[in-house]
Amino acid sequence: MARHALVTAGTKGLGRKVTELLLQNGYTVTATFFSDGEKARELKKSFPQYQEQLQIVRADVTNKEDLKRLVDQAYEVFGRIDCLINNAGPYIFERKKLIDYSEEEWNQMVRGNLDSVFYLLKWILPIMRRQKFGRVINYGFQGANDASGWIYRSAFAAAKVGLVSLTKTVAYEEAEYGITSNMVCPGNIVGNMKEASIEESRKLKDEHTPIGRSGTGEDIARMILYLCDENSDMITGSVIEVTGGLDVIHRYR
Repeated sequence: MARHALVTAGTKGLGRKVTELLLQNGYTVTATFFSDGEKARELKKSFPQYQEQLQIVRADVTNKEDLKRLVDQAYEVFGRIDCLINNAGPYIFERKKLIDYSEEEWNQMVRGNLDSVFYLLKWILPIMRRQKFGRVINYGFQGANDASGWIYRSAFAAAKVGLVSLTKTVAYEEAEYGITSNMVCPGNIVGNMKEASIEESRKLKDEHTPIGRSGTGEDIARMILYLCDENSDMITGSVIEVTGGLDVIHRYR
């Protein structure tokens, strides 16, 4: 039976490339979207050969009931959940200091980036335990492993650094069940590059990234695919940066 992956926010941006690569490598996928139904429909139309292998579900990752329904639908349709890729994570693009955040913005960052993972793990880890196999992959940011301060990103950074510890703790607690837990930290991947291929990126010079090209969604998807492999069980509790050598944190100082 094919491995099944649940990818939150898996219909556009970085998540779309993850969904694409998993499908192309024999996985079945449940991918979520929140507000952009057009992009979700576009993804479904783009892969007519994978209609039976791809399920798309609308879900708000800050909503506990939505997350429970998501897990139930994924398991009901495919009968297993092997990989949980927590790609969704609310982000406030406006740069501002902690004192300028509203309570609502703070709660959105914590609920969407940390609480959502808690709830999904609570419902999915028992499934993975029964299967004696599981791959949990969370997203972080460059420097998260060292609890770096990130100017103008206090709420997001606080949630993600909490997620670092959760990622490592789950790795210890669930290892006996064949479950790994890791974090991938993308670099500065913006705009069209989120859904771009590595080949496309190599055609565009990026003077800010030491390797000379921008990071892409494919770069992140390739790392996630590797971590999902059954022979990647030695890699757990790890925080892996995929930045091309770019110092994302300090570029505004």
